[in-house]
Amino acid sequence: MIKEMADDEATQATNDDASECKRYAVQLGYWSDPFINFFVRQTARKPPEINRGYYARVKGIEVFIDKFLKYSGGKGQIINLGAGFDTLYWRLRDAGCSPQNFVELDFPNITAKKCYHIKKHKQLIDKINTEDGEIKFSTTDFHAANYHLIGVDLRHISELSNKLVQAEVEFNIPTLFLAECVLVYVDSNAASGLLKWLAEKFPNCIFVNYEQVNMRDKFGQVMLQNLRCRGCLLAGVEDCESLETQQRRFTISGWQGSNAWTMVEVYDSLPESERKRIERIEMLDERELLTQLLQHYCISVAWNGTMFKELSIAQG
Repeated sequence: MIKEMADDEATQATNDDASECKRYAVQLGYWSDPFINFFVRQTARKPPEINRGYYARVKGIEVFIDKFLKYSGGKGQIINLGAGFDTLYWRLRDAGCSPQNFVELDFPNITAKKCYHIKKHKQLIDKINTEDGEIKFSTTDFHAANYHLIGVDLRHISELSNKLVQAEVEFNIPTLFLAECVLVYVDSNAASGLLKWLAEKFPNCIFVNYEQVNMRDKFGQVMLQNLRCRGCLLAGVEDCESLETQQRRFTISGWQGSNAWTMVEVYDSLPESERKRIERIEMLDERELLTQLLQHYCISVAWNGTMFKELSIAQG
């Protein structure tokens, strides 16, 4: 139990790392996010390959968010698993394309910090939809008309089920699940249990997952060792062996179909004009290092229902 708690703390610390990386890339102009600075203070310089990697990550995930919003006509819901300090809710509100409901889940320690930042900044509160009643919040949870931030351990299905009901989740409407480097920190059996439960409960949904891949080669082993040195043991790394294992984790858990792409493929699929723009922001001395990095991350998607069948990374 003590070991598990230590692992959880190291896993939660990765939220700070990812948020700081996104903050720095936004500061340089890789993409626009006027809300990230409310959650993350000024951060240290990051290498160009890290900034480009985060650009590909954010923009690649956006492709599927845009498709979901288009397919569901704004009548669906987004559930962000292990949301950390993600600002997607506010960015969608700012763009005028919010879903019907938006739910963020993470460890209570993380959601407590996020609640604090939200309550502290009027700019964040003002963007939250309060048309249908008042905002309700505790130390770790925050509930408004179409936004819910909830502290929960995703390994505990019964608790998760209760929390989703509190967040006014409707199980039969189109649903998008997001997970960025979340499942890899969950024991494979617990992750499988979670995916099976979601597949059974949500008949019309997609799951967009960003995390490591190709972890058996030399570069992947170095990545693993670096994470282990920080206390992150990657309990679910066996599902990150290849694109095939990434897809199979969903299909053996009851999802109707799945697909996966390395971040090299995702980066190359993004509009050429945008790639040229961001490549002018910083000089990249070693293109090979970026390629290696992108080869060891992927976006995988899975779906239930005919609305989202055969999703691809292609734009539009």
